Amino acid sequence: MSAPTFTPPTLEPTVRNALRSPKMLRTEVLAGLVVALALIPEAISFSIIAGVDPRVGLFASFTMAVSIAFLGGRPAMISAATGAIALVIAPVAKNYGMDYFIATVLLGGLMQIVLALLGVARLMRFIPRQVMVGFVNALAILIFLAQVPHMVDVPWLVYPMIAVGIAIIVALPRVTKVIPAPLVAIVALTAFTLLAALDVPNVGGEGELPDSLPSLFFPDVPFTLHTLKIIAPYALAMALVGLLESLLTAKLVDDITDTHSDKTREAWGQGAANVITGFFGGMGGCAMIGQTMINVKASGARTRLSTFLAGVFLLVLVVGFGDVVALIPMAALVAVMIMVSVGTFDWHSIQPATLRRMPKSETTVMVVTVVVTVLTHNLAAGVGVGVLVAMTLFARRVAHLTETNRELVANRDGTTSAVYRVTGELFFASSNDLYTQFEYADDPDHVVIDLSASHIWDASTVAALDAITTKYHRKGKTVEIIGLNASSAERHERLTGSLPIH
Repeated sequence: MSAPTFTPPTLEPTVRNALRSPKMLRTEVLAGLVVALALIPEAISFSIIAGVDPRVGLFASFTMAVSIAFLGGRPAMISAATGAIALVIAPVAKNYGMDYFIATVLLGGLMQIVLALLGVARLMRFIPRQVMVGFVNALAILIFLAQVPHMVDVPWLVYPMIAVGIAIIVALPRVTKVIPAPLVAIVALTAFTLLAALDVPNVGGEGELPDSLPSLFFPDVPFTLHTLKIIAPYALAMALVGLLESLLTAKLVDDITDTHSDKTREAWGQGAANVITGFFGGMGGCAMIGQTMINVKASGARTRLSTFLAGVFLLVLVVGFGDVVALIPMAALVAVMIMVSVGTFDWHSIQPATLRRMPKSETTVMVVTVVVTVLTHNLAAGVGVGVLVAMTLFARRVAHLTETNRELVANRDGTTSAVYRVTGELFFASSNDLYTQFEYADDPDHVVIDLSASHIWDASTVAALDAITTKYHRKGKTVEIIGLNASSAERHERLTGSLPIH
């Protein structure tokens, strides 16, 4: 296996094209502004989940977005403070304080870099398509559910404002795409709220906005084994969740834009961005599916410039124009996120015609992934369970395709041989039943097992063949195994006789 390759950060052709094209530059700039506005309430909410000051989440979103714009492998993808990371490391802040919390972020980032060096991005090929579909649908549901608290116990005016915001986002692109529809919806509803002096929930009500720039922060923790025991489990969980969510989101953006991205670079880029974020007192993060969909799908951004500007605009807005940003009604941002949810969900996957054509096992994998993710609010748990279910159902399906046919063949010397022709893939799920497919008592003294139409994949199969041979030998009969292909023969020769038989 070759070592992972690393692409150094450069000013890519797409960025240079954006700088030369007024139309593309406008798209990237406006997309970054829309994403920055959408990041503010999310970052504040995630800070509350993590049990830290809102500024910790806001500064993390700034440093993550700016860093990953240079370091990441997937252009136009947005990385910032996320709920998944907040949930994983929240106990550290609660039980041990801010210094241990930041130390956990730093160690989590370093672990992501190490995992990238070990080639973790290659594991993406083991995630089945239906798990990806379930991941996307679960994210769409979670994005929508995150908006529900902003629609409960609120003034009745919030509901028509959300409806108007959705109408603008749906209708405006049919008239013009010069300005992103989500930005128009935010500006229009904010202006209406101010002119009409409406008393509705706004961004300022979500938490205090910072009034200064982020500064370097070095956690004051002892460099001892005891400290490592405290933070390492949370850091590892953060690293795995962050990489999984980021790599799956990168794959989704690849599909939407019909382009390829460097997953290994994305993996170590996420780690480096988290280390940088930790040293600025941020809570760490990973790719954000909602904001990425706003950037790529709703706003049409395609380059790193939009990601970089999202971080810059976020800092400028909360530090320089905090008083103005605080007046944006939450109804406007809720309308944007609801449409992101609708656009993210794979509606084709639940159409009756699709469900009728799709094998039940494939549909089961998708549903399990969705249900586990939504119930736990943990993308890693949902995807992990989905992959396990897919593997189990696949093994069960392949095991049932294995057949053993017996035939009595007369030899030239007048004796008779029992020939067993085994068809199918032999591994732990199918070879466990292989032992019961032979007629040990009734077979003649010579038995032939023909594996020309099968393949030995693991030690379980070799152990099963050894057990069959041993049982025949106890009855004074000989067994000949024929038809092994090169790989099966090598595996059988290496393992036979060395495995315990029960």
